[in-house]
Amino acid sequence: MYLALPTQTAPPIASPSPAGRFNTLVPLCLFILTALLLVCWLSAAPAAAAEASMTEWPSLTIGGDSNYPPYEYLDANGKPTGFNVELTRAIAEVMGMNVKIRLGPWGDMRKALNSGEIDILQGMAFAEDRVREVDFSPPHAIVFQSIWTRKGEELHSLKELAGKEVIVMRQSVMHDFLLKNNLNASYVLVDSLADALKLLSSGKHDAALVAKLPGQYLVKELGLTNIVPQARPLLAQKYGYAVKKGNAELLDGFSEGLALLKRNGQFQAIQQKWLGVLDPPRVPWERAIRYGAMVVVPLLLILGGTVIWSRTLQKRVEERTEELAREVAEKERALEELRLHQDKLVQADKLASLGTLLSGVAHEINNPNALILLNMPRFIEAFQAGRPILEEYYQRHGDFMFGCLKYSRMREELPLMFEETVNGARQIRRIVNDLKDFARRDDAGSDGTFDLNEAVRAAARLVDNTIRKTTSHMSLNYAERLPQVRGSAQRIEQVVVNLLLNACQALDESDQRIIVGTGCSDTEVLLTVQDEGRGIAPEHLPQLLDPFFTTKREQGGTGLGLWVSTGIVREHGGRLEFAPATPRGTIVTVALPIAS
Repeated sequence: MYLALPTQTAPPIASPSPAGRFNTLVPLCLFILTALLLVCWLSAAPAAAAEASMTEWPSLTIGGDSNYPPYEYLDANGKPTGFNVELTRAIAEVMGMNVKIRLGPWGDMRKALNSGEIDILQGMAFAEDRVREVDFSPPHAIVFQSIWTRKGEELHSLKELAGKEVIVMRQSVMHDFLLKNNLNASYVLVDSLADALKLLSSGKHDAALVAKLPGQYLVKELGLTNIVPQARPLLAQKYGYAVKKGNAELLDGFSEGLALLKRNGQFQAIQQKWLGVLDPPRVPWERAIRYGAMVVVPLLLILGGTVIWSRTLQKRVEERTEELAREVAEKERALEELRLHQDKLVQADKLASLGTLLSGVAHEINNPNALILLNMPRFIEAFQAGRPILEEYYQRHGDFMFGCLKYSRMREELPLMFEETVNGARQIRRIVNDLKDFARRDDAGSDGTFDLNEAVRAAARLVDNTIRKTTSHMSLNYAERLPQVRGSAQRIEQVVVNLLLNACQALDESDQRIIVGTGCSDTEVLLTVQDEGRGIAPEHLPQLLDPFFTTKREQGGTGLGLWVSTGIVREHGGRLEFAPATPRGTIVTVALPIAS
C-alpha cells in the first residue's frame, strides 16, 4: 500500500556528506527490517497450524481418571467429560487427530499406559520419581493438594500427620509422595478420591490427602457437609499430558496443539468454563475499586501537581528576593515598596491559580463520587433483599464461602463495609467543597457576616491530614451562640490555616498538644491557637510580623504567612497578638469586632 504525500517546494540544500547519508539510511533499514519481522510473525501462526493439520496421525487412545472432576470424569450417562476431555478434543481438532477417550480407575490407567493399551494420559501431576517412567508436556493446569479433615479438626502440615491414619488414593501422586517421604503415619489406600472423602466423612481415620478443586466438586456432588480442606494448600503441582518414556513425537504433537489453542484463545475459554466455575463473584468489588480509582487517581495527580507547582513558585520568589536584596544599598525605599507589591501579587496569583485549578477538577472528582453515593444504597438494598435467602441457605446447609469470607462473618462485616464506603465518599465530597470554598475569589468584599466557629471548622478540615501527622492531641473548643462577625469568611479561613500550620511546625514530638478555642467579650469575638512547641525567641518578637522574616528558610518558609494574616485581620478591624504559653509554647489570639 502506498501513501500519496503532498508536494512541497524546499530550498536548495548542500549535498549530504557520507556520514549524513549513513544516518539517513540507518532508520530506513531499521523500518524495513521491522516490517519484514512483523509480516513473518503474522504469517507464522497460520503456517504452523496448516503444517500441523497436514501431519498424519494414527488412531489414538487417550486415558484418564474416571472420577477426577472437574478435570476428567464420567457424567450421568457414563460419557467422558471435564476440562481435560474438552481440551483433548480441541487439540485433536486443530492437529487433525482421530482420538478415542477412555476413562477408568487411575491405577488401571497407569498400567494401561505402561502396557501400551493407551497412548497418552491427558492429566498427570508432575513428580521427579515419575520422570523415569513417562515424559510430560508443558502443564495445562496447576493442581493444589490439600489435607482434608472433619470440621473442628485441624492439621496444617505434613509434620502434624505423624502418628495419624491418612487416607490416600492408590498410585496417585500423593501416594508416590508418601512412599518417598516417610511421615511415620499409617496409610489407608483406596481406589478413588470419592472413596477417600466418603471414608473420612464417615468418621473413620484422621485425614485424607485429596486435591483441593476435585475434592470440592466431589464433596458437593456427594453431599458431604462435615469435611473441609485446610486453608493453606499442601503442595502445588504441575498437571499436564504424559506419554510413555521415549514417545517424543506424540508428546510434541499434543504440546504443539496446546500452544495453538493458547495462541488463538480457545484454551482460555475452556479453562474459564471448567476451572473458573468456583470462583467467587467479583464484579461488584471491581466496580467499587474502579470508582475509587476514578476519584483517588485524579486527586493524587492534582495534589502532586500542586506540590510541584508550589515548590517552583517558592524557588522563583526566593531567586527574585535575592536579586532585589543586592540593590538594597542604593534603592532601599523603592525596593521595599516593590517587594510588598510584588509578593502581594504573587500571593494573589497563587490563590487565584489554585482556585482555578480546583474549580476545573472538582467536577471530575464529584461526578464519580456522586455515582458511589448514588449506587451504594442500591447495593445495600440488594443485599438486604437477598439476605433472607442467604440465611435460609445458611440454616439448611451450614456455613459457606460468600465472596472472600465465610458467610457467618461476611453477614456481619458487609453492612459495615457499605457504611464505611458511604462515609468515605461523603468525606471526599466535603473536602472538595471545602477546598473550593477556600480558594474561591471573594468578590463580595467585607459586606457580609459569618460565624467564626464555621470558619475555624472549615480551616481545620483543610489541614486535618497535617494535624494528624503532627500531633495526637488536638483540641477544638467552640463557644456556643457566638455573635456574627462582619467580613469575608474565606479570608479569615486563610488566617486560621496559617496559624494551624505554624502551630504544627512548632511541635517537636507527637505527644505535644495544640489547643484551639473560640469565645467572645462585650465587643469582640476571639480565637486562640495554643501550641506546646518550641516557642518564639524574645529577640524575634519585634520582627515577627515583618514581611519576609522567617526562621524556617531552609524548610521552604517565605516569611509571608503571618504578614498576610496580619493584613487580613486589620482589614476586618481586628488585631493579631502573640504571647508565650506556660510552661512552653505560644498562644496566638485573633480578636475581631462583633458585627453591629
